[in-house]
Amino acid sequence: MRRDCGYSIVELLVVVAVIAIVGGMSVPPILNSLRTMQLNASVRDVQSELQTARLKAVSINRPMRVRFNCPAVNQFRMVELIGTPAAPDARDTASNRCSTTTYPYPSPDQNALTRPNYDGPVRSLRRDIAFTASQTIEFWPDGTAHADGGTGTPWPPIAANGISISVLYKTTTKSITVNGVGKVHIQ
Repeated sequence: MRRDCGYSIVELLVVVAVIAIVGGMSVPPILNSLRTMQLNASVRDVQSELQTARLKAVSINRPMRVRFNCPAVNQFRMVELIGTPAAPDARDTASNRCSTTTYPYPSPDQNALTRPNYDGPVRSLRRDIAFTASQTIEFWPDGTAHADGGTGTPWPPIAANGISISVLYKTTTKSITVNGVGKVHIQ
């Protein structure tokens, strides 16, 4: 009497093939979920920086700006406005304020009489994620949000429907909207 124990090689190959097929079918949804999570994380980072700039403007009673593609593409930075909204200092330009060499973080000079003291670090979007639409946003001490309307200074308040900062990952775009009263939300 002979007893057969175990599995044949054919049975093992069939099981391995089934596992490979099921595993292969699950990879694209997993990758898609990972991409979506990376995009959502980047959008939340930008939203957080905008909200931080608004809170900082209100708490320190000074206008704060969030500049995009600053100092390089897909980077952004919160900076304190030098001067006033009606009369910004000539040094307060995108190329100058985005420089961490000229305006390091944290500021080595914490003297309240000299500006700026509250610039933030340069932040970067995650790999393969890019800004597709962005505009410098300025938050005033009363919490309102303003954007350059091309009409000079001070910048006009953002309209009630707001402006959008769009972030793209491959073929998926997400937007962050900022309205005139300073409300920041993800769409």
